[in-house]
Amino acid sequence: MRRPTRRAVDPARLAAFEVLKAVRVDGGYTNLLLPAVLARHGLSGRDAAFATELASGTIRRQGTYDAVLAACIDRPLRKVEAKVLDALRLGSHQLLAMRVPTHAAIDTTVTLVRAQVNQGAAGFCNAVLRKVAARDLDAWLGQVAPGDLATAHSHPAWVVAELGRALGDRDAELPALLDADNAPPRVTLVARPGRATREELPGTPTRYSPYGTVLDGGDPAAIPAVAEGRAGVQDEGSQLVALALAEAPVAGRDERWVDLCAGPGGKASLLAALAGRRGATVTGVELHHHRGRLVARAVATGSGLAGVVQADATRAPFADGTADRILLDAPCTGLGALRRRPEARWRRSPGDLAELVALQRALLAEAARVLRAGGALLYATCSPVLAETSEVVTSVVADHPGLRLDDIRAHLPAVPDADGPLPGTVQLWPHRHGTDAMFLALLRRE
Repeated sequence: MRRPTRRAVDPARLAAFEVLKAVRVDGGYTNLLLPAVLARHGLSGRDAAFATELASGTIRRQGTYDAVLAACIDRPLRKVEAKVLDALRLGSHQLLAMRVPTHAAIDTTVTLVRAQVNQGAAGFCNAVLRKVAARDLDAWLGQVAPGDLATAHSHPAWVVAELGRALGDRDAELPALLDADNAPPRVTLVARPGRATREELPGTPTRYSPYGTVLDGGDPAAIPAVAEGRAGVQDEGSQLVALALAEAPVAGRDERWVDLCAGPGGKASLLAALAGRRGATVTGVELHHHRGRLVARAVATGSGLAGVVQADATRAPFADGTADRILLDAPCTGLGALRRRPEARWRRSPGDLAELVALQRALLAEAARVLRAGGALLYATCSPVLAETSEVVTSVVADHPGLRLDDIRAHLPAVPDADGPLPGTVQLWPHRHGTDAMFLALLRRE
């Protein structure tokens, strides 16, 4: 008698499984891993979109699914083999958040585990996922997360607390913000001034940036302007950071612009395009060689980039008071970009926050040294956490006589409801503006 034929593993689900493993084992980033994994499995169109949502959505909602799985398994999740837990999370996402029929979600996950682990693990997954499928997501949340925003919205409790603090007296918006963090982001494009126009880009014009469009679908790399480097992929919030610095008035000379933390080059590209049209140049500073190469690659030759210097920006290679405009997009927790970097919420800890704040203060103090009197310094973070935003700015201004906070809101007049935690600062929000939660503060030296 012939043995029964084993079902083939679905390539899209295998691709998502591989992404989860690379994120867990190698510390990879979902959005950077996906293109190579999709290409290796020959996935495009709907299959690529399915694999992308399966991987990204599973990582975003991991906290919720772990609570559901813990209620379905008779031992702690830490004692479940990591590969098996990855597969169970993938299956849970299909059952609870995607329009995948129950039998398809369970059967394909079991087939995946049988091929990647063993038959015993496959039987275990089958039993667990049948328990998960017995309720819908709302019913599960009522059981495992009554009144618990952190579990219901799949954020670590400390992150929920920090976001609530950042919202201040508008903390009633916290559920909407957490929901926005879990929504798949749409691809936003930017036309680099002088090299491309917004009209030649597909998609819907961005609400606040005059250079952006929101792509309705498809591969951005297939767009001619993107393929030729005349346009790129960039969140609208990041576009507004570069535009705000470029629009801020300066007294006197306006030739030497500096991007102190330039990698990987998105903001530097837009700044260089804007500078080049005014006869100014941008010098990028980047600590890591590979990120410096990304900056040089992202910025077109002759577009206003003077060069990229590999250096520690806490000891910037510039004389005192020599820069007319400085962008300091400081390293941060990234808790304002959880839509695009779903794994960040699980990697960061309160201990990371303290270390990053010390670095941010050192970087801002160095930027203040390099800024000339009458120039403009823009401090930005992709995080709304008060320790990284208002508290850093307040501390550095207090330590540097002659440095003062200016009003940047006047240079972003089209953006409503964006008052930051300090007078004159701007705080963007995913749930209000559809952007990353960028914080912007404009500083000047008397």
